[in-house]
Amino acid sequence: MVKFVKTLEEFNDILSTAGNKLVVVDFTATWCGPCRMIGPVFEKQAEDPANKHVIFLKVDVDEASDVSQKCEIRSMPTFHFYKNGKKVDEFTGANEKLLMEKIKQLRQ
Repeated sequence: MVKFVKTLEEFNDILSTAGNKLVVVDFTATWCGPCRMIGPVFEKQAEDPANKHVIFLKVDVDEASDVSQKCEIRSMPTFHFYKNGKKVDEFTGANEKLLMEKIKQLRQ
């Protein structure tokens, strides 16, 4: 399941309580074409039983601008990967193969 994050406080709470679980964040916008292309792939990854211990978050950069500012998002889609409250990886662009590889690599 993908959780939509609306506030910086909510974002920080999720990161601080996730422990060593991988948290994957999709920074998106409704007007972003590539975001609409990769969105279903992100949601499919969230439903994959292999990712049952991974937390999937979506942040609309317009609705939660405080989160996107804190994370220094410059273009969409951007994906951030967190473990133990710290960012461990990131990439920008609607690259389905890279998204799946990063999740598989970092969920260990």
